[in-house]
Amino acid sequence: MGGFMRFQTILLSLTLGWLPLTVAADYSDHLSAEALINRVAERGVDRDWLQSALSEATRQESILKAISRPAEKSKPWSEYQDIFLTDRRAKEGIKFWRENRETLDRVSQDTGVPSEVIVAIIGVETYYGRITGGYRVIDALSTLAFDYPRRSPFFTKELEVFLELAYQSGLPLAELKGSYAGAMGLGQFMPSSYRAYAKDYEGDGVIDIWTNPNDAIMSVANYFVAHGWRPGGQVITRAKFSGNPALFDVGLKPELSIDVLTDKGLEPVTEQPSDQLATPIKFDGKSGEEYWLGLHNFYVITRYNHSAMYAMAVHQLSQTLRAQML
Repeated sequence: MGGFMRFQTILLSLTLGWLPLTVAADYSDHLSAEALINRVAERGVDRDWLQSALSEATRQESILKAISRPAEKSKPWSEYQDIFLTDRRAKEGIKFWRENRETLDRVSQDTGVPSEVIVAIIGVETYYGRITGGYRVIDALSTLAFDYPRRSPFFTKELEVFLELAYQSGLPLAELKGSYAGAMGLGQFMPSSYRAYAKDYEGDGVIDIWTNPNDAIMSVANYFVAHGWRPGGQVITRAKFSGNPALFDVGLKPELSIDVLTDKGLEPVTEQPSDQLATPIKFDGKSGEEYWLGLHNFYVITRYNHSAMYAMAVHQLSQTLRAQML
């Protein structure tokens, strides 16, 4: 979901279906609505337009049920592989790549982000545009901003950005659809990510990440560039391990050198620069535990979705796609 969407959210989107259960609610009368309207109006958005927009938003009970479900933290990597690394997903990825090859070649050349990585992101996020979400974005963001206290600050900010974007850019507020968390388009950008990273490929003045693969492709690549993608850099490398399991209780950012990690028992299988920074990664694979060293570009992928398994799914799908396109 472009920066916010957790891996579990993608999994839920594959199983929930997209027929929202609605309950009438005029969010323009909500206790928090006036303050929100005041903030957005200060940024140049017409107050009456804001009032009308919120009055048309509809509370979605199915969204509140979905986002309140406990995360399946125990799901092993092997099960994620069965979902995201299938022959069918690879086949559809090749089809998408071929249909958009000219754009992918140009964007990859201009940005340094490989075509296979861009295609894999779109493949994992929305099955190449097939599953982009069936909720009106205004409904999703309003429901979560006003009726989901746990994450209300986050979704309130996203709702404010969305309203501002819709007003200033002329986006069809009532027609735009996305995930139950408000993520939009082929690359599942939250409104704040759309504002910061979405790009207009054709230069026609319209950034359409919903139905225009060119804009979506360029926007995904721009997201990676903005987060420090290193052209030609490795993503992750296999390792062997014989040390303290506590070594893996660290974050996703590479902060230890290969030399230090080797001393701690996590040694790369193939030769790597001793001063290269990496982060220890462990997965429960189909044949037992897998040990890896996540490098800088692996971390960049996790900026799109803060999950090591998400990044690994994207990486391995990208490698499959690349091998089949050669």
